[in-house]
Amino acid sequence: MSLLRARSTQCGRSIIHNGKHRVIILAPITGNECIKANALSCGECIQVGAKCGWCTDTEFLKQGEPTSARCDELESLMKRGCDAARIENPHGGQRILKNKAVTNRKKGAEKLRPEDITQIQPQKLSLNLRSGEPQNIKLRFKRAEDYPIDLYYLMDLSYSMKDDLENVKNLGTSLMKEMSKITSDFRIGFGSFVEKTVMPYISTTPAKLLNPCTGDQNCTSPFSYKNVLKLTSNGHQFNSLVGKQQISGNLDSPEGGFDAIMQVAVCGEHIGWRNVTRLLVFSTDAGFHFAGDGKLGGIVLPNDGRCHLENNMYTMSHYYDYPSIAHLVQKLSENNIQTIFAVTEEFQPVYKELKNLIPKSAVGTLSANSSNVINLIVDAYNVSPWSFFIKISSRRSDHHVSPIACCFLFPMPSQVSFNINITAQGCPKQGKPESIKIKPLGFTEEVEILLNFICECDCHKQGIKNSDMCHNGNGTFECGACRCNKGRVGRQCECRKDEVSTEDLDKNCRKDNGTDICSNNGECVCGTCECKKRDNPEERYSGKFCECDNFNCDRSNNKLCGGHGRCECRVCICDANYTGSACDCSLDTSTCLASNKQICNGRGNCECGTCRCTDPKFQGPTCEICPTCPGVCTEHKSCVQCRAFGTGEKKDTCERDCSYFNLIKVKDRDKLPQPVQAFPLMHCKERDANDCWFYYTYAVNNTEKEVHVVETLECPAGPDIIPIVAGVVTGIVLIGLALLLIWKLLMIIHDRREFAKFEKEKMNAKWDTGENPIYKSAVTTVINPKYEGK
Repeated sequence: MSLLRARSTQCGRSIIHNGKHRVIILAPITGNECIKANALSCGECIQVGAKCGWCTDTEFLKQGEPTSARCDELESLMKRGCDAARIENPHGGQRILKNKAVTNRKKGAEKLRPEDITQIQPQKLSLNLRSGEPQNIKLRFKRAEDYPIDLYYLMDLSYSMKDDLENVKNLGTSLMKEMSKITSDFRIGFGSFVEKTVMPYISTTPAKLLNPCTGDQNCTSPFSYKNVLKLTSNGHQFNSLVGKQQISGNLDSPEGGFDAIMQVAVCGEHIGWRNVTRLLVFSTDAGFHFAGDGKLGGIVLPNDGRCHLENNMYTMSHYYDYPSIAHLVQKLSENNIQTIFAVTEEFQPVYKELKNLIPKSAVGTLSANSSNVINLIVDAYNVSPWSFFIKISSRRSDHHVSPIACCFLFPMPSQVSFNINITAQGCPKQGKPESIKIKPLGFTEEVEILLNFICECDCHKQGIKNSDMCHNGNGTFECGACRCNKGRVGRQCECRKDEVSTEDLDKNCRKDNGTDICSNNGECVCGTCECKKRDNPEERYSGKFCECDNFNCDRSNNKLCGGHGRCECRVCICDANYTGSACDCSLDTSTCLASNKQICNGRGNCECGTCRCTDPKFQGPTCEICPTCPGVCTEHKSCVQCRAFGTGEKKDTCERDCSYFNLIKVKDRDKLPQPVQAFPLMHCKERDANDCWFYYTYAVNNTEKEVHVVETLECPAGPDIIPIVAGVVTGIVLIGLALLLIWKLLMIIHDRREFAKFEKEKMNAKWDTGENPIYKSAVTTVINPKYEGK
């Protein structure tokens, strides 16, 4: 059974079904799902997803690539060299088989049979589904006015409902009159219930069973369910039969209403249900028993969901347990019955929770004596049908019906159009057709959709069984490849599975008689390397020994082959106009053309789309800039002035004319950059109109023009300040001379005092004239003995 996914764009819900009563969530598949699937045939490939295609070209695969490499995304296949005409990529479609228009019928118009009224369009379609490819169907629903209604009133006849029964006895004619405002074709029926007779009365006497009421009250014996009146259009007959009913009783508070609801739902012939709007009014002032409670009376068999009415009485209440809520929901839905719970205020919370579990149901508050029952039914009907529920069921080949729940809410009776997307996830076994049905809950009409699954490619029909192209007929040659018979493997089905890996075959997978099998990048299958796949499906090994790959080439700007080529066997094959080991060198010279149409202004060569200036003085994209040439400082003077100081000839047009360089201010001249070999730099000193000097540097760093400028001007002193400065200087000089004269005068006075003191001490001194005994004359007299005085 394939997975079917139906999605309505109106309610925004996704329903996913696999024929086993479960709902699943499909997580998104990341990466290339076509490559990951390892599909060995075209049929397997197209079932992976709608993006996958199969290349039928017999020469498509490179050495070392497995058969599964034929399955890839369409764009990838064409990039790898597969012609679009050789790619199998079937698409689904749809045909409308029955498309009767919805009935535009007004109240009072010609009366139509229910089977002649159409409220949903179209009624039957046929879809061809390819896995992963959604098919959108558009449905139109319009509720017909004056549509027939069948209403069955199911009442609790336990003793606490005595007052209510008196009011219901006249319900028939009153309700017929009120419902005539809604439809001209209305029928009403009546049934009653109390409780299983085996449960609360096991230990009671037979007399108590005949009259369970206390005192002198005359009550009927307890019963599980009784069909009092089959659906009829005779309101007086309703009043007459209901008037004959008697109250009964039981000992516990919960009642056996679920048994009664089940019989009303499944006993269509006894109740008289038509294929029209079916309403079931369930009236009680107590709770309910459900599945499992029967064990208290020794009943263990689960409810079988079948009709067991004999003489309009439910005869198997002592044999089968109460139905479960889920069982009731199933049967009410199958029989298109809308339930209205008319209950007292005390049990409103309980039945509101029950309402949430039963689609298309409503809850109304019943007064203590049921006097408001007519208004309650009319109000509930007007609310209930305004919700439109859709039930989707899949009828499998074994006739098993599997329901899928879904619902849509919208105002009625306005016409509603909505879309449903149906997507197949895979194919069912043997690709057998299936069908699903979409129907509004509470209506008998439905849309039948026949599903045909695309599980094989068109080229599969031309397959050649036991073809010589598949090693002596060991496979079927189809769609450009061999589909091997059971027990055979290899590209041409040349090996048996039991001989896939042997020493003799492995030696054919060793390059240059080395030790590595398939360069450690693959497996040796039948003496041929089948290269392994990488986590990234775009990366592949190839070659006879899986020695090549398409992801280990040189890179530029973090791109394989610079983004201008493809990697083949670890070598970049560059696109036109590109060269280099990483295809990062452009052969296009248009980027080197100067405004004079010369390449690099005739001052350099165009290499890889960039000018290489032969004259070191020149720079720029086309060798047009000379930062150190005469006149550079003068050329940029006005723009530096206006941007740095807001002055100069271009101060009014500064933003327009002077935004071609980056301006950087520095505090003083020492902070200006110095010339470096990386790029030329010019130091400039210019004077403005106020005779102030400003200093800056101009440089071109690659294509960026930079100007560093000292943020303060150097200006000469002005004419008004000269006398002040001269006076200050004269004053300082005069003060200096005065101080010098005073110092000279003081020094003269000091010297004279010192001399006078010296003279005075000299005169007062007393000197001794005797010789110093230790004095020795420094003069030595030597007499020549030969001197005779002559």
